[in-house]
Amino acid sequence: MQPHLSNSGAGETRPADPHTSAPPRTILWLSAHPEPRSLNGALRRAGIAHLQSAGHEVLCSDLYEMGWDPVLSPWDAGRSDAGPTELPRFRVSDDTRRAFVEGAVPPDTRREQEKLRAADALIIQFPLWWYGMPAILKGWFDRVLISGFAFGTDPSTSRRLRFEQGPFSGKRALVAVTLGDRPRAIGPRGKSGEITQLLFGLLHGTLAYTGMSVLPPWALPSADRIEDDADARADLLARLGGLFTDDPIPYRPQFTGEYTDEWELADDVRPGETGLGVHVRT
Repeated sequence: MQPHLSNSGAGETRPADPHTSAPPRTILWLSAHPEPRSLNGALRRAGIAHLQSAGHEVLCSDLYEMGWDPVLSPWDAGRSDAGPTELPRFRVSDDTRRAFVEGAVPPDTRREQEKLRAADALIIQFPLWWYGMPAILKGWFDRVLISGFAFGTDPSTSRRLRFEQGPFSGKRALVAVTLGDRPRAIGPRGKSGEITQLLFGLLHGTLAYTGMSVLPPWALPSADRIEDDADARADLLARLGGLFTDDPIPYRPQFTGEYTDEWELADDVRPGETGLGVHVRT
């Protein structure tokens, strides 16, 4: 199934959003929920309509609707259908980078890369399952954010392409997640962990790593107990109004002397302190 794109016409002018002064932009809405009639489905439709009413172009990747294949395989490196013993060993990073440089990545991956390249902001919406992303969404990151496209080294300058030097510098990212946890369970002393630390791997290790400015996540706890989604919908739309104006999480840059060559925080930065919080400037 082909990826679903927004149905806004080329050159169509829409009224300005009263909740934000941001000019029209292009936004990729990446979502993963198997049931379109779910709360996640309702929030997705409301969010996309809200952004479109503000004049933004919304590109959509509804992974379940698309039938997205989440499995990274030699096919992603342009390999043939020959058996594994008949081909050289699959070197994931090297071979997928070569496929990207040579234009040999699969068509479905290339379409997703083109959408992400065109986007000024990325919204990632999903239900938290076992404190992580649904497998189909994790597979999108595995197959789309490959070396050469989302990170690596600039071959002409040897510049390392990550964090503040990442190829997606200038793009914004917002994670919108639903959870079964009670509200205080994802607070500073909650059993499940504070939400930005709970999602640290995605927020910092994926989005910030590739250069994006990462906004504090939008989280809806006790989602499976909600009967009327009006308040949740209104809260999400309010956050979307600040997509291009809210302050991002101030993660520390890597190449300004705050980290050693071993990627460890320098001794003179918050000396004696440990934990994920030390990687955020206060």
